[in-house]
Amino acid sequence: MTREEKSQVIVELTTQLADNTHIYLTDISGLNAKNTSELRRACFKAGIKMAVVKNTLLEKAMEASDKDFGQLPKTLVGNTSVMYSETGNAPAKVIKAFRKKSDRPLLKGAFIEEAIYIGDEQLDVLVDIKSREELIGDIVGLLQSPAKNVISALKSSGGKLAGILKTLSEKEG
Repeated sequence: MTREEKSQVIVELTTQLADNTHIYLTDISGLNAKNTSELRRACFKAGIKMAVVKNTLLEKAMEASDKDFGQLPKTLVGNTSVMYSETGNAPAKVIKAFRKKSDRPLLKGAFIEEAIYIGDEQLDVLVDIKSREELIGDIVGLLQSPAKNVISALKSSGGKLAGILKTLSEKEG
């Protein structure tokens, strides 16, 4: 690879790092061609972009990036693949599901909306991270709950203020 080609790869990686807020670093070494193809297919179905990268080029892209990757560059040893996703927990879910039949991929680390996770033991934590849509759904549910209580109280009390207050106080207790 020429110096110009390396520079171009670094620029492309830096752009990818800048454009994504959910970045996973994994080790897929040891996967045979069939398993690698299955992993790529699972990533594609989940909307995850996956690419194998040279550690030195990715490290230079991280240095050139505006983001603070903390200790992530230290995980760039051996085989490294990068997963980019719109949803913070999607790669973790794919990795966990894939590991039911294989011991790879291993999670080296992840950068999720400026939070850094290092090591394969963080996989379950990352699986449990809620997506933006899930959080919005939870908030909407919490906001709707009091309104549903009031509507329910109105219906069960016959519309009289004393009955509404009684019904609401019974629901709180």
